[in-house]
Amino acid sequence: MDKILVTGGLGFIGSHTVVELQNEGFEVVIIDNLSNSSIDVLEGITAISVKSPIFEKLDLKNKQSVQNFFSTYKDIKGVIHFAASKAVGESVQEPLMYYENNLNTLIYLLQELTVKSNSNFIFSSSCTVYGQADEMPITENAPIKPAESPYGNTKQIGEEIIKDTCKVQPNLNAIALRYFNPIGAHPTAKIGELPIGVPQNLVPFITQTGAGLRDELSVFGDDYPTPDGTCIRDYIHVVDLAKAHVVALKRLLNKKNKINFETFNIGTGVGSSVLEVINSFKRVSNKSLNYQIADRREGDVVSAYADTTKANTELGWKAQSTLDEAMLSAWKWEQQIRDL
Repeated sequence: MDKILVTGGLGFIGSHTVVELQNEGFEVVIIDNLSNSSIDVLEGITAISVKSPIFEKLDLKNKQSVQNFFSTYKDIKGVIHFAASKAVGESVQEPLMYYENNLNTLIYLLQELTVKSNSNFIFSSSCTVYGQADEMPITENAPIKPAESPYGNTKQIGEEIIKDTCKVQPNLNAIALRYFNPIGAHPTAKIGELPIGVPQNLVPFITQTGAGLRDELSVFGDDYPTPDGTCIRDYIHVVDLAKAHVVALKRLLNKKNKINFETFNIGTGVGSSVLEVINSFKRVSNKSLNYQIADRREGDVVSAYADTTKANTELGWKAQSTLDEAMLSAWKWEQQIRDL
């Protein structure tokens, strides 16, 4: 049974990926500093997969702590790296925090992996690396434009760091998964998105507004060059995204990768506007939703949705869930944590 390290494993995407890894028979070690997650998530993971992962609370920004971890856990066969700050708007306001957290942690992990005889690394990347793409859908060969935010820039730089390291370290095999917009929750409603404070992402803000925690939702701009004037994104169910990580990891463990640094878009291939997501919520919840049009938000691109051909054909992975299914799972999760 291969032992896999999942950094940020109590976060939204990380926790769902831990479940899928354990369902596939992997032994999982989680690193999380609980800065944007809760220890209670561990109970949800254990309840779903009837198995408790190993948990280590440590901060990956502390280089010595990272070194000590790998001295203790010498049998790690693969690393899935989620631990990062990820809010576009916040990154515009706090760029240095984002550069420190997202780049130093990556560097310290890679420094430990490059001294191992064989290392497998899955990087949590983002469609933000493309900036404002010229053509839709976005392929992996789309030009990497200047980032629209410090967050996006950390993902661009992160990929460059991995690529440069792989060039000189043939023992390191890595895949960057460029996510589009993960939403939803596990169908059991035992884990889901749990933002601390005011949500930075659309769907938890929608569900919190539906639950009465927020008075109204702000839609940032209705004058974009899109059919209804609101931004378009590719919203993927988090369980589908989690399964993509397992498939990518197995590709590396089974030495099926073509080169030692590969990139894949992970999305549905379908773009949905902010208003379409709101209408989907209304359908699945049978609730109305208070929202107002606000000014555009700095750092937002107009439209982004994936060409998933490469992931579908080379990874053998394809998103299964519809927007309505994802929104319904998000709403069930919100109801569960609020006892509605």
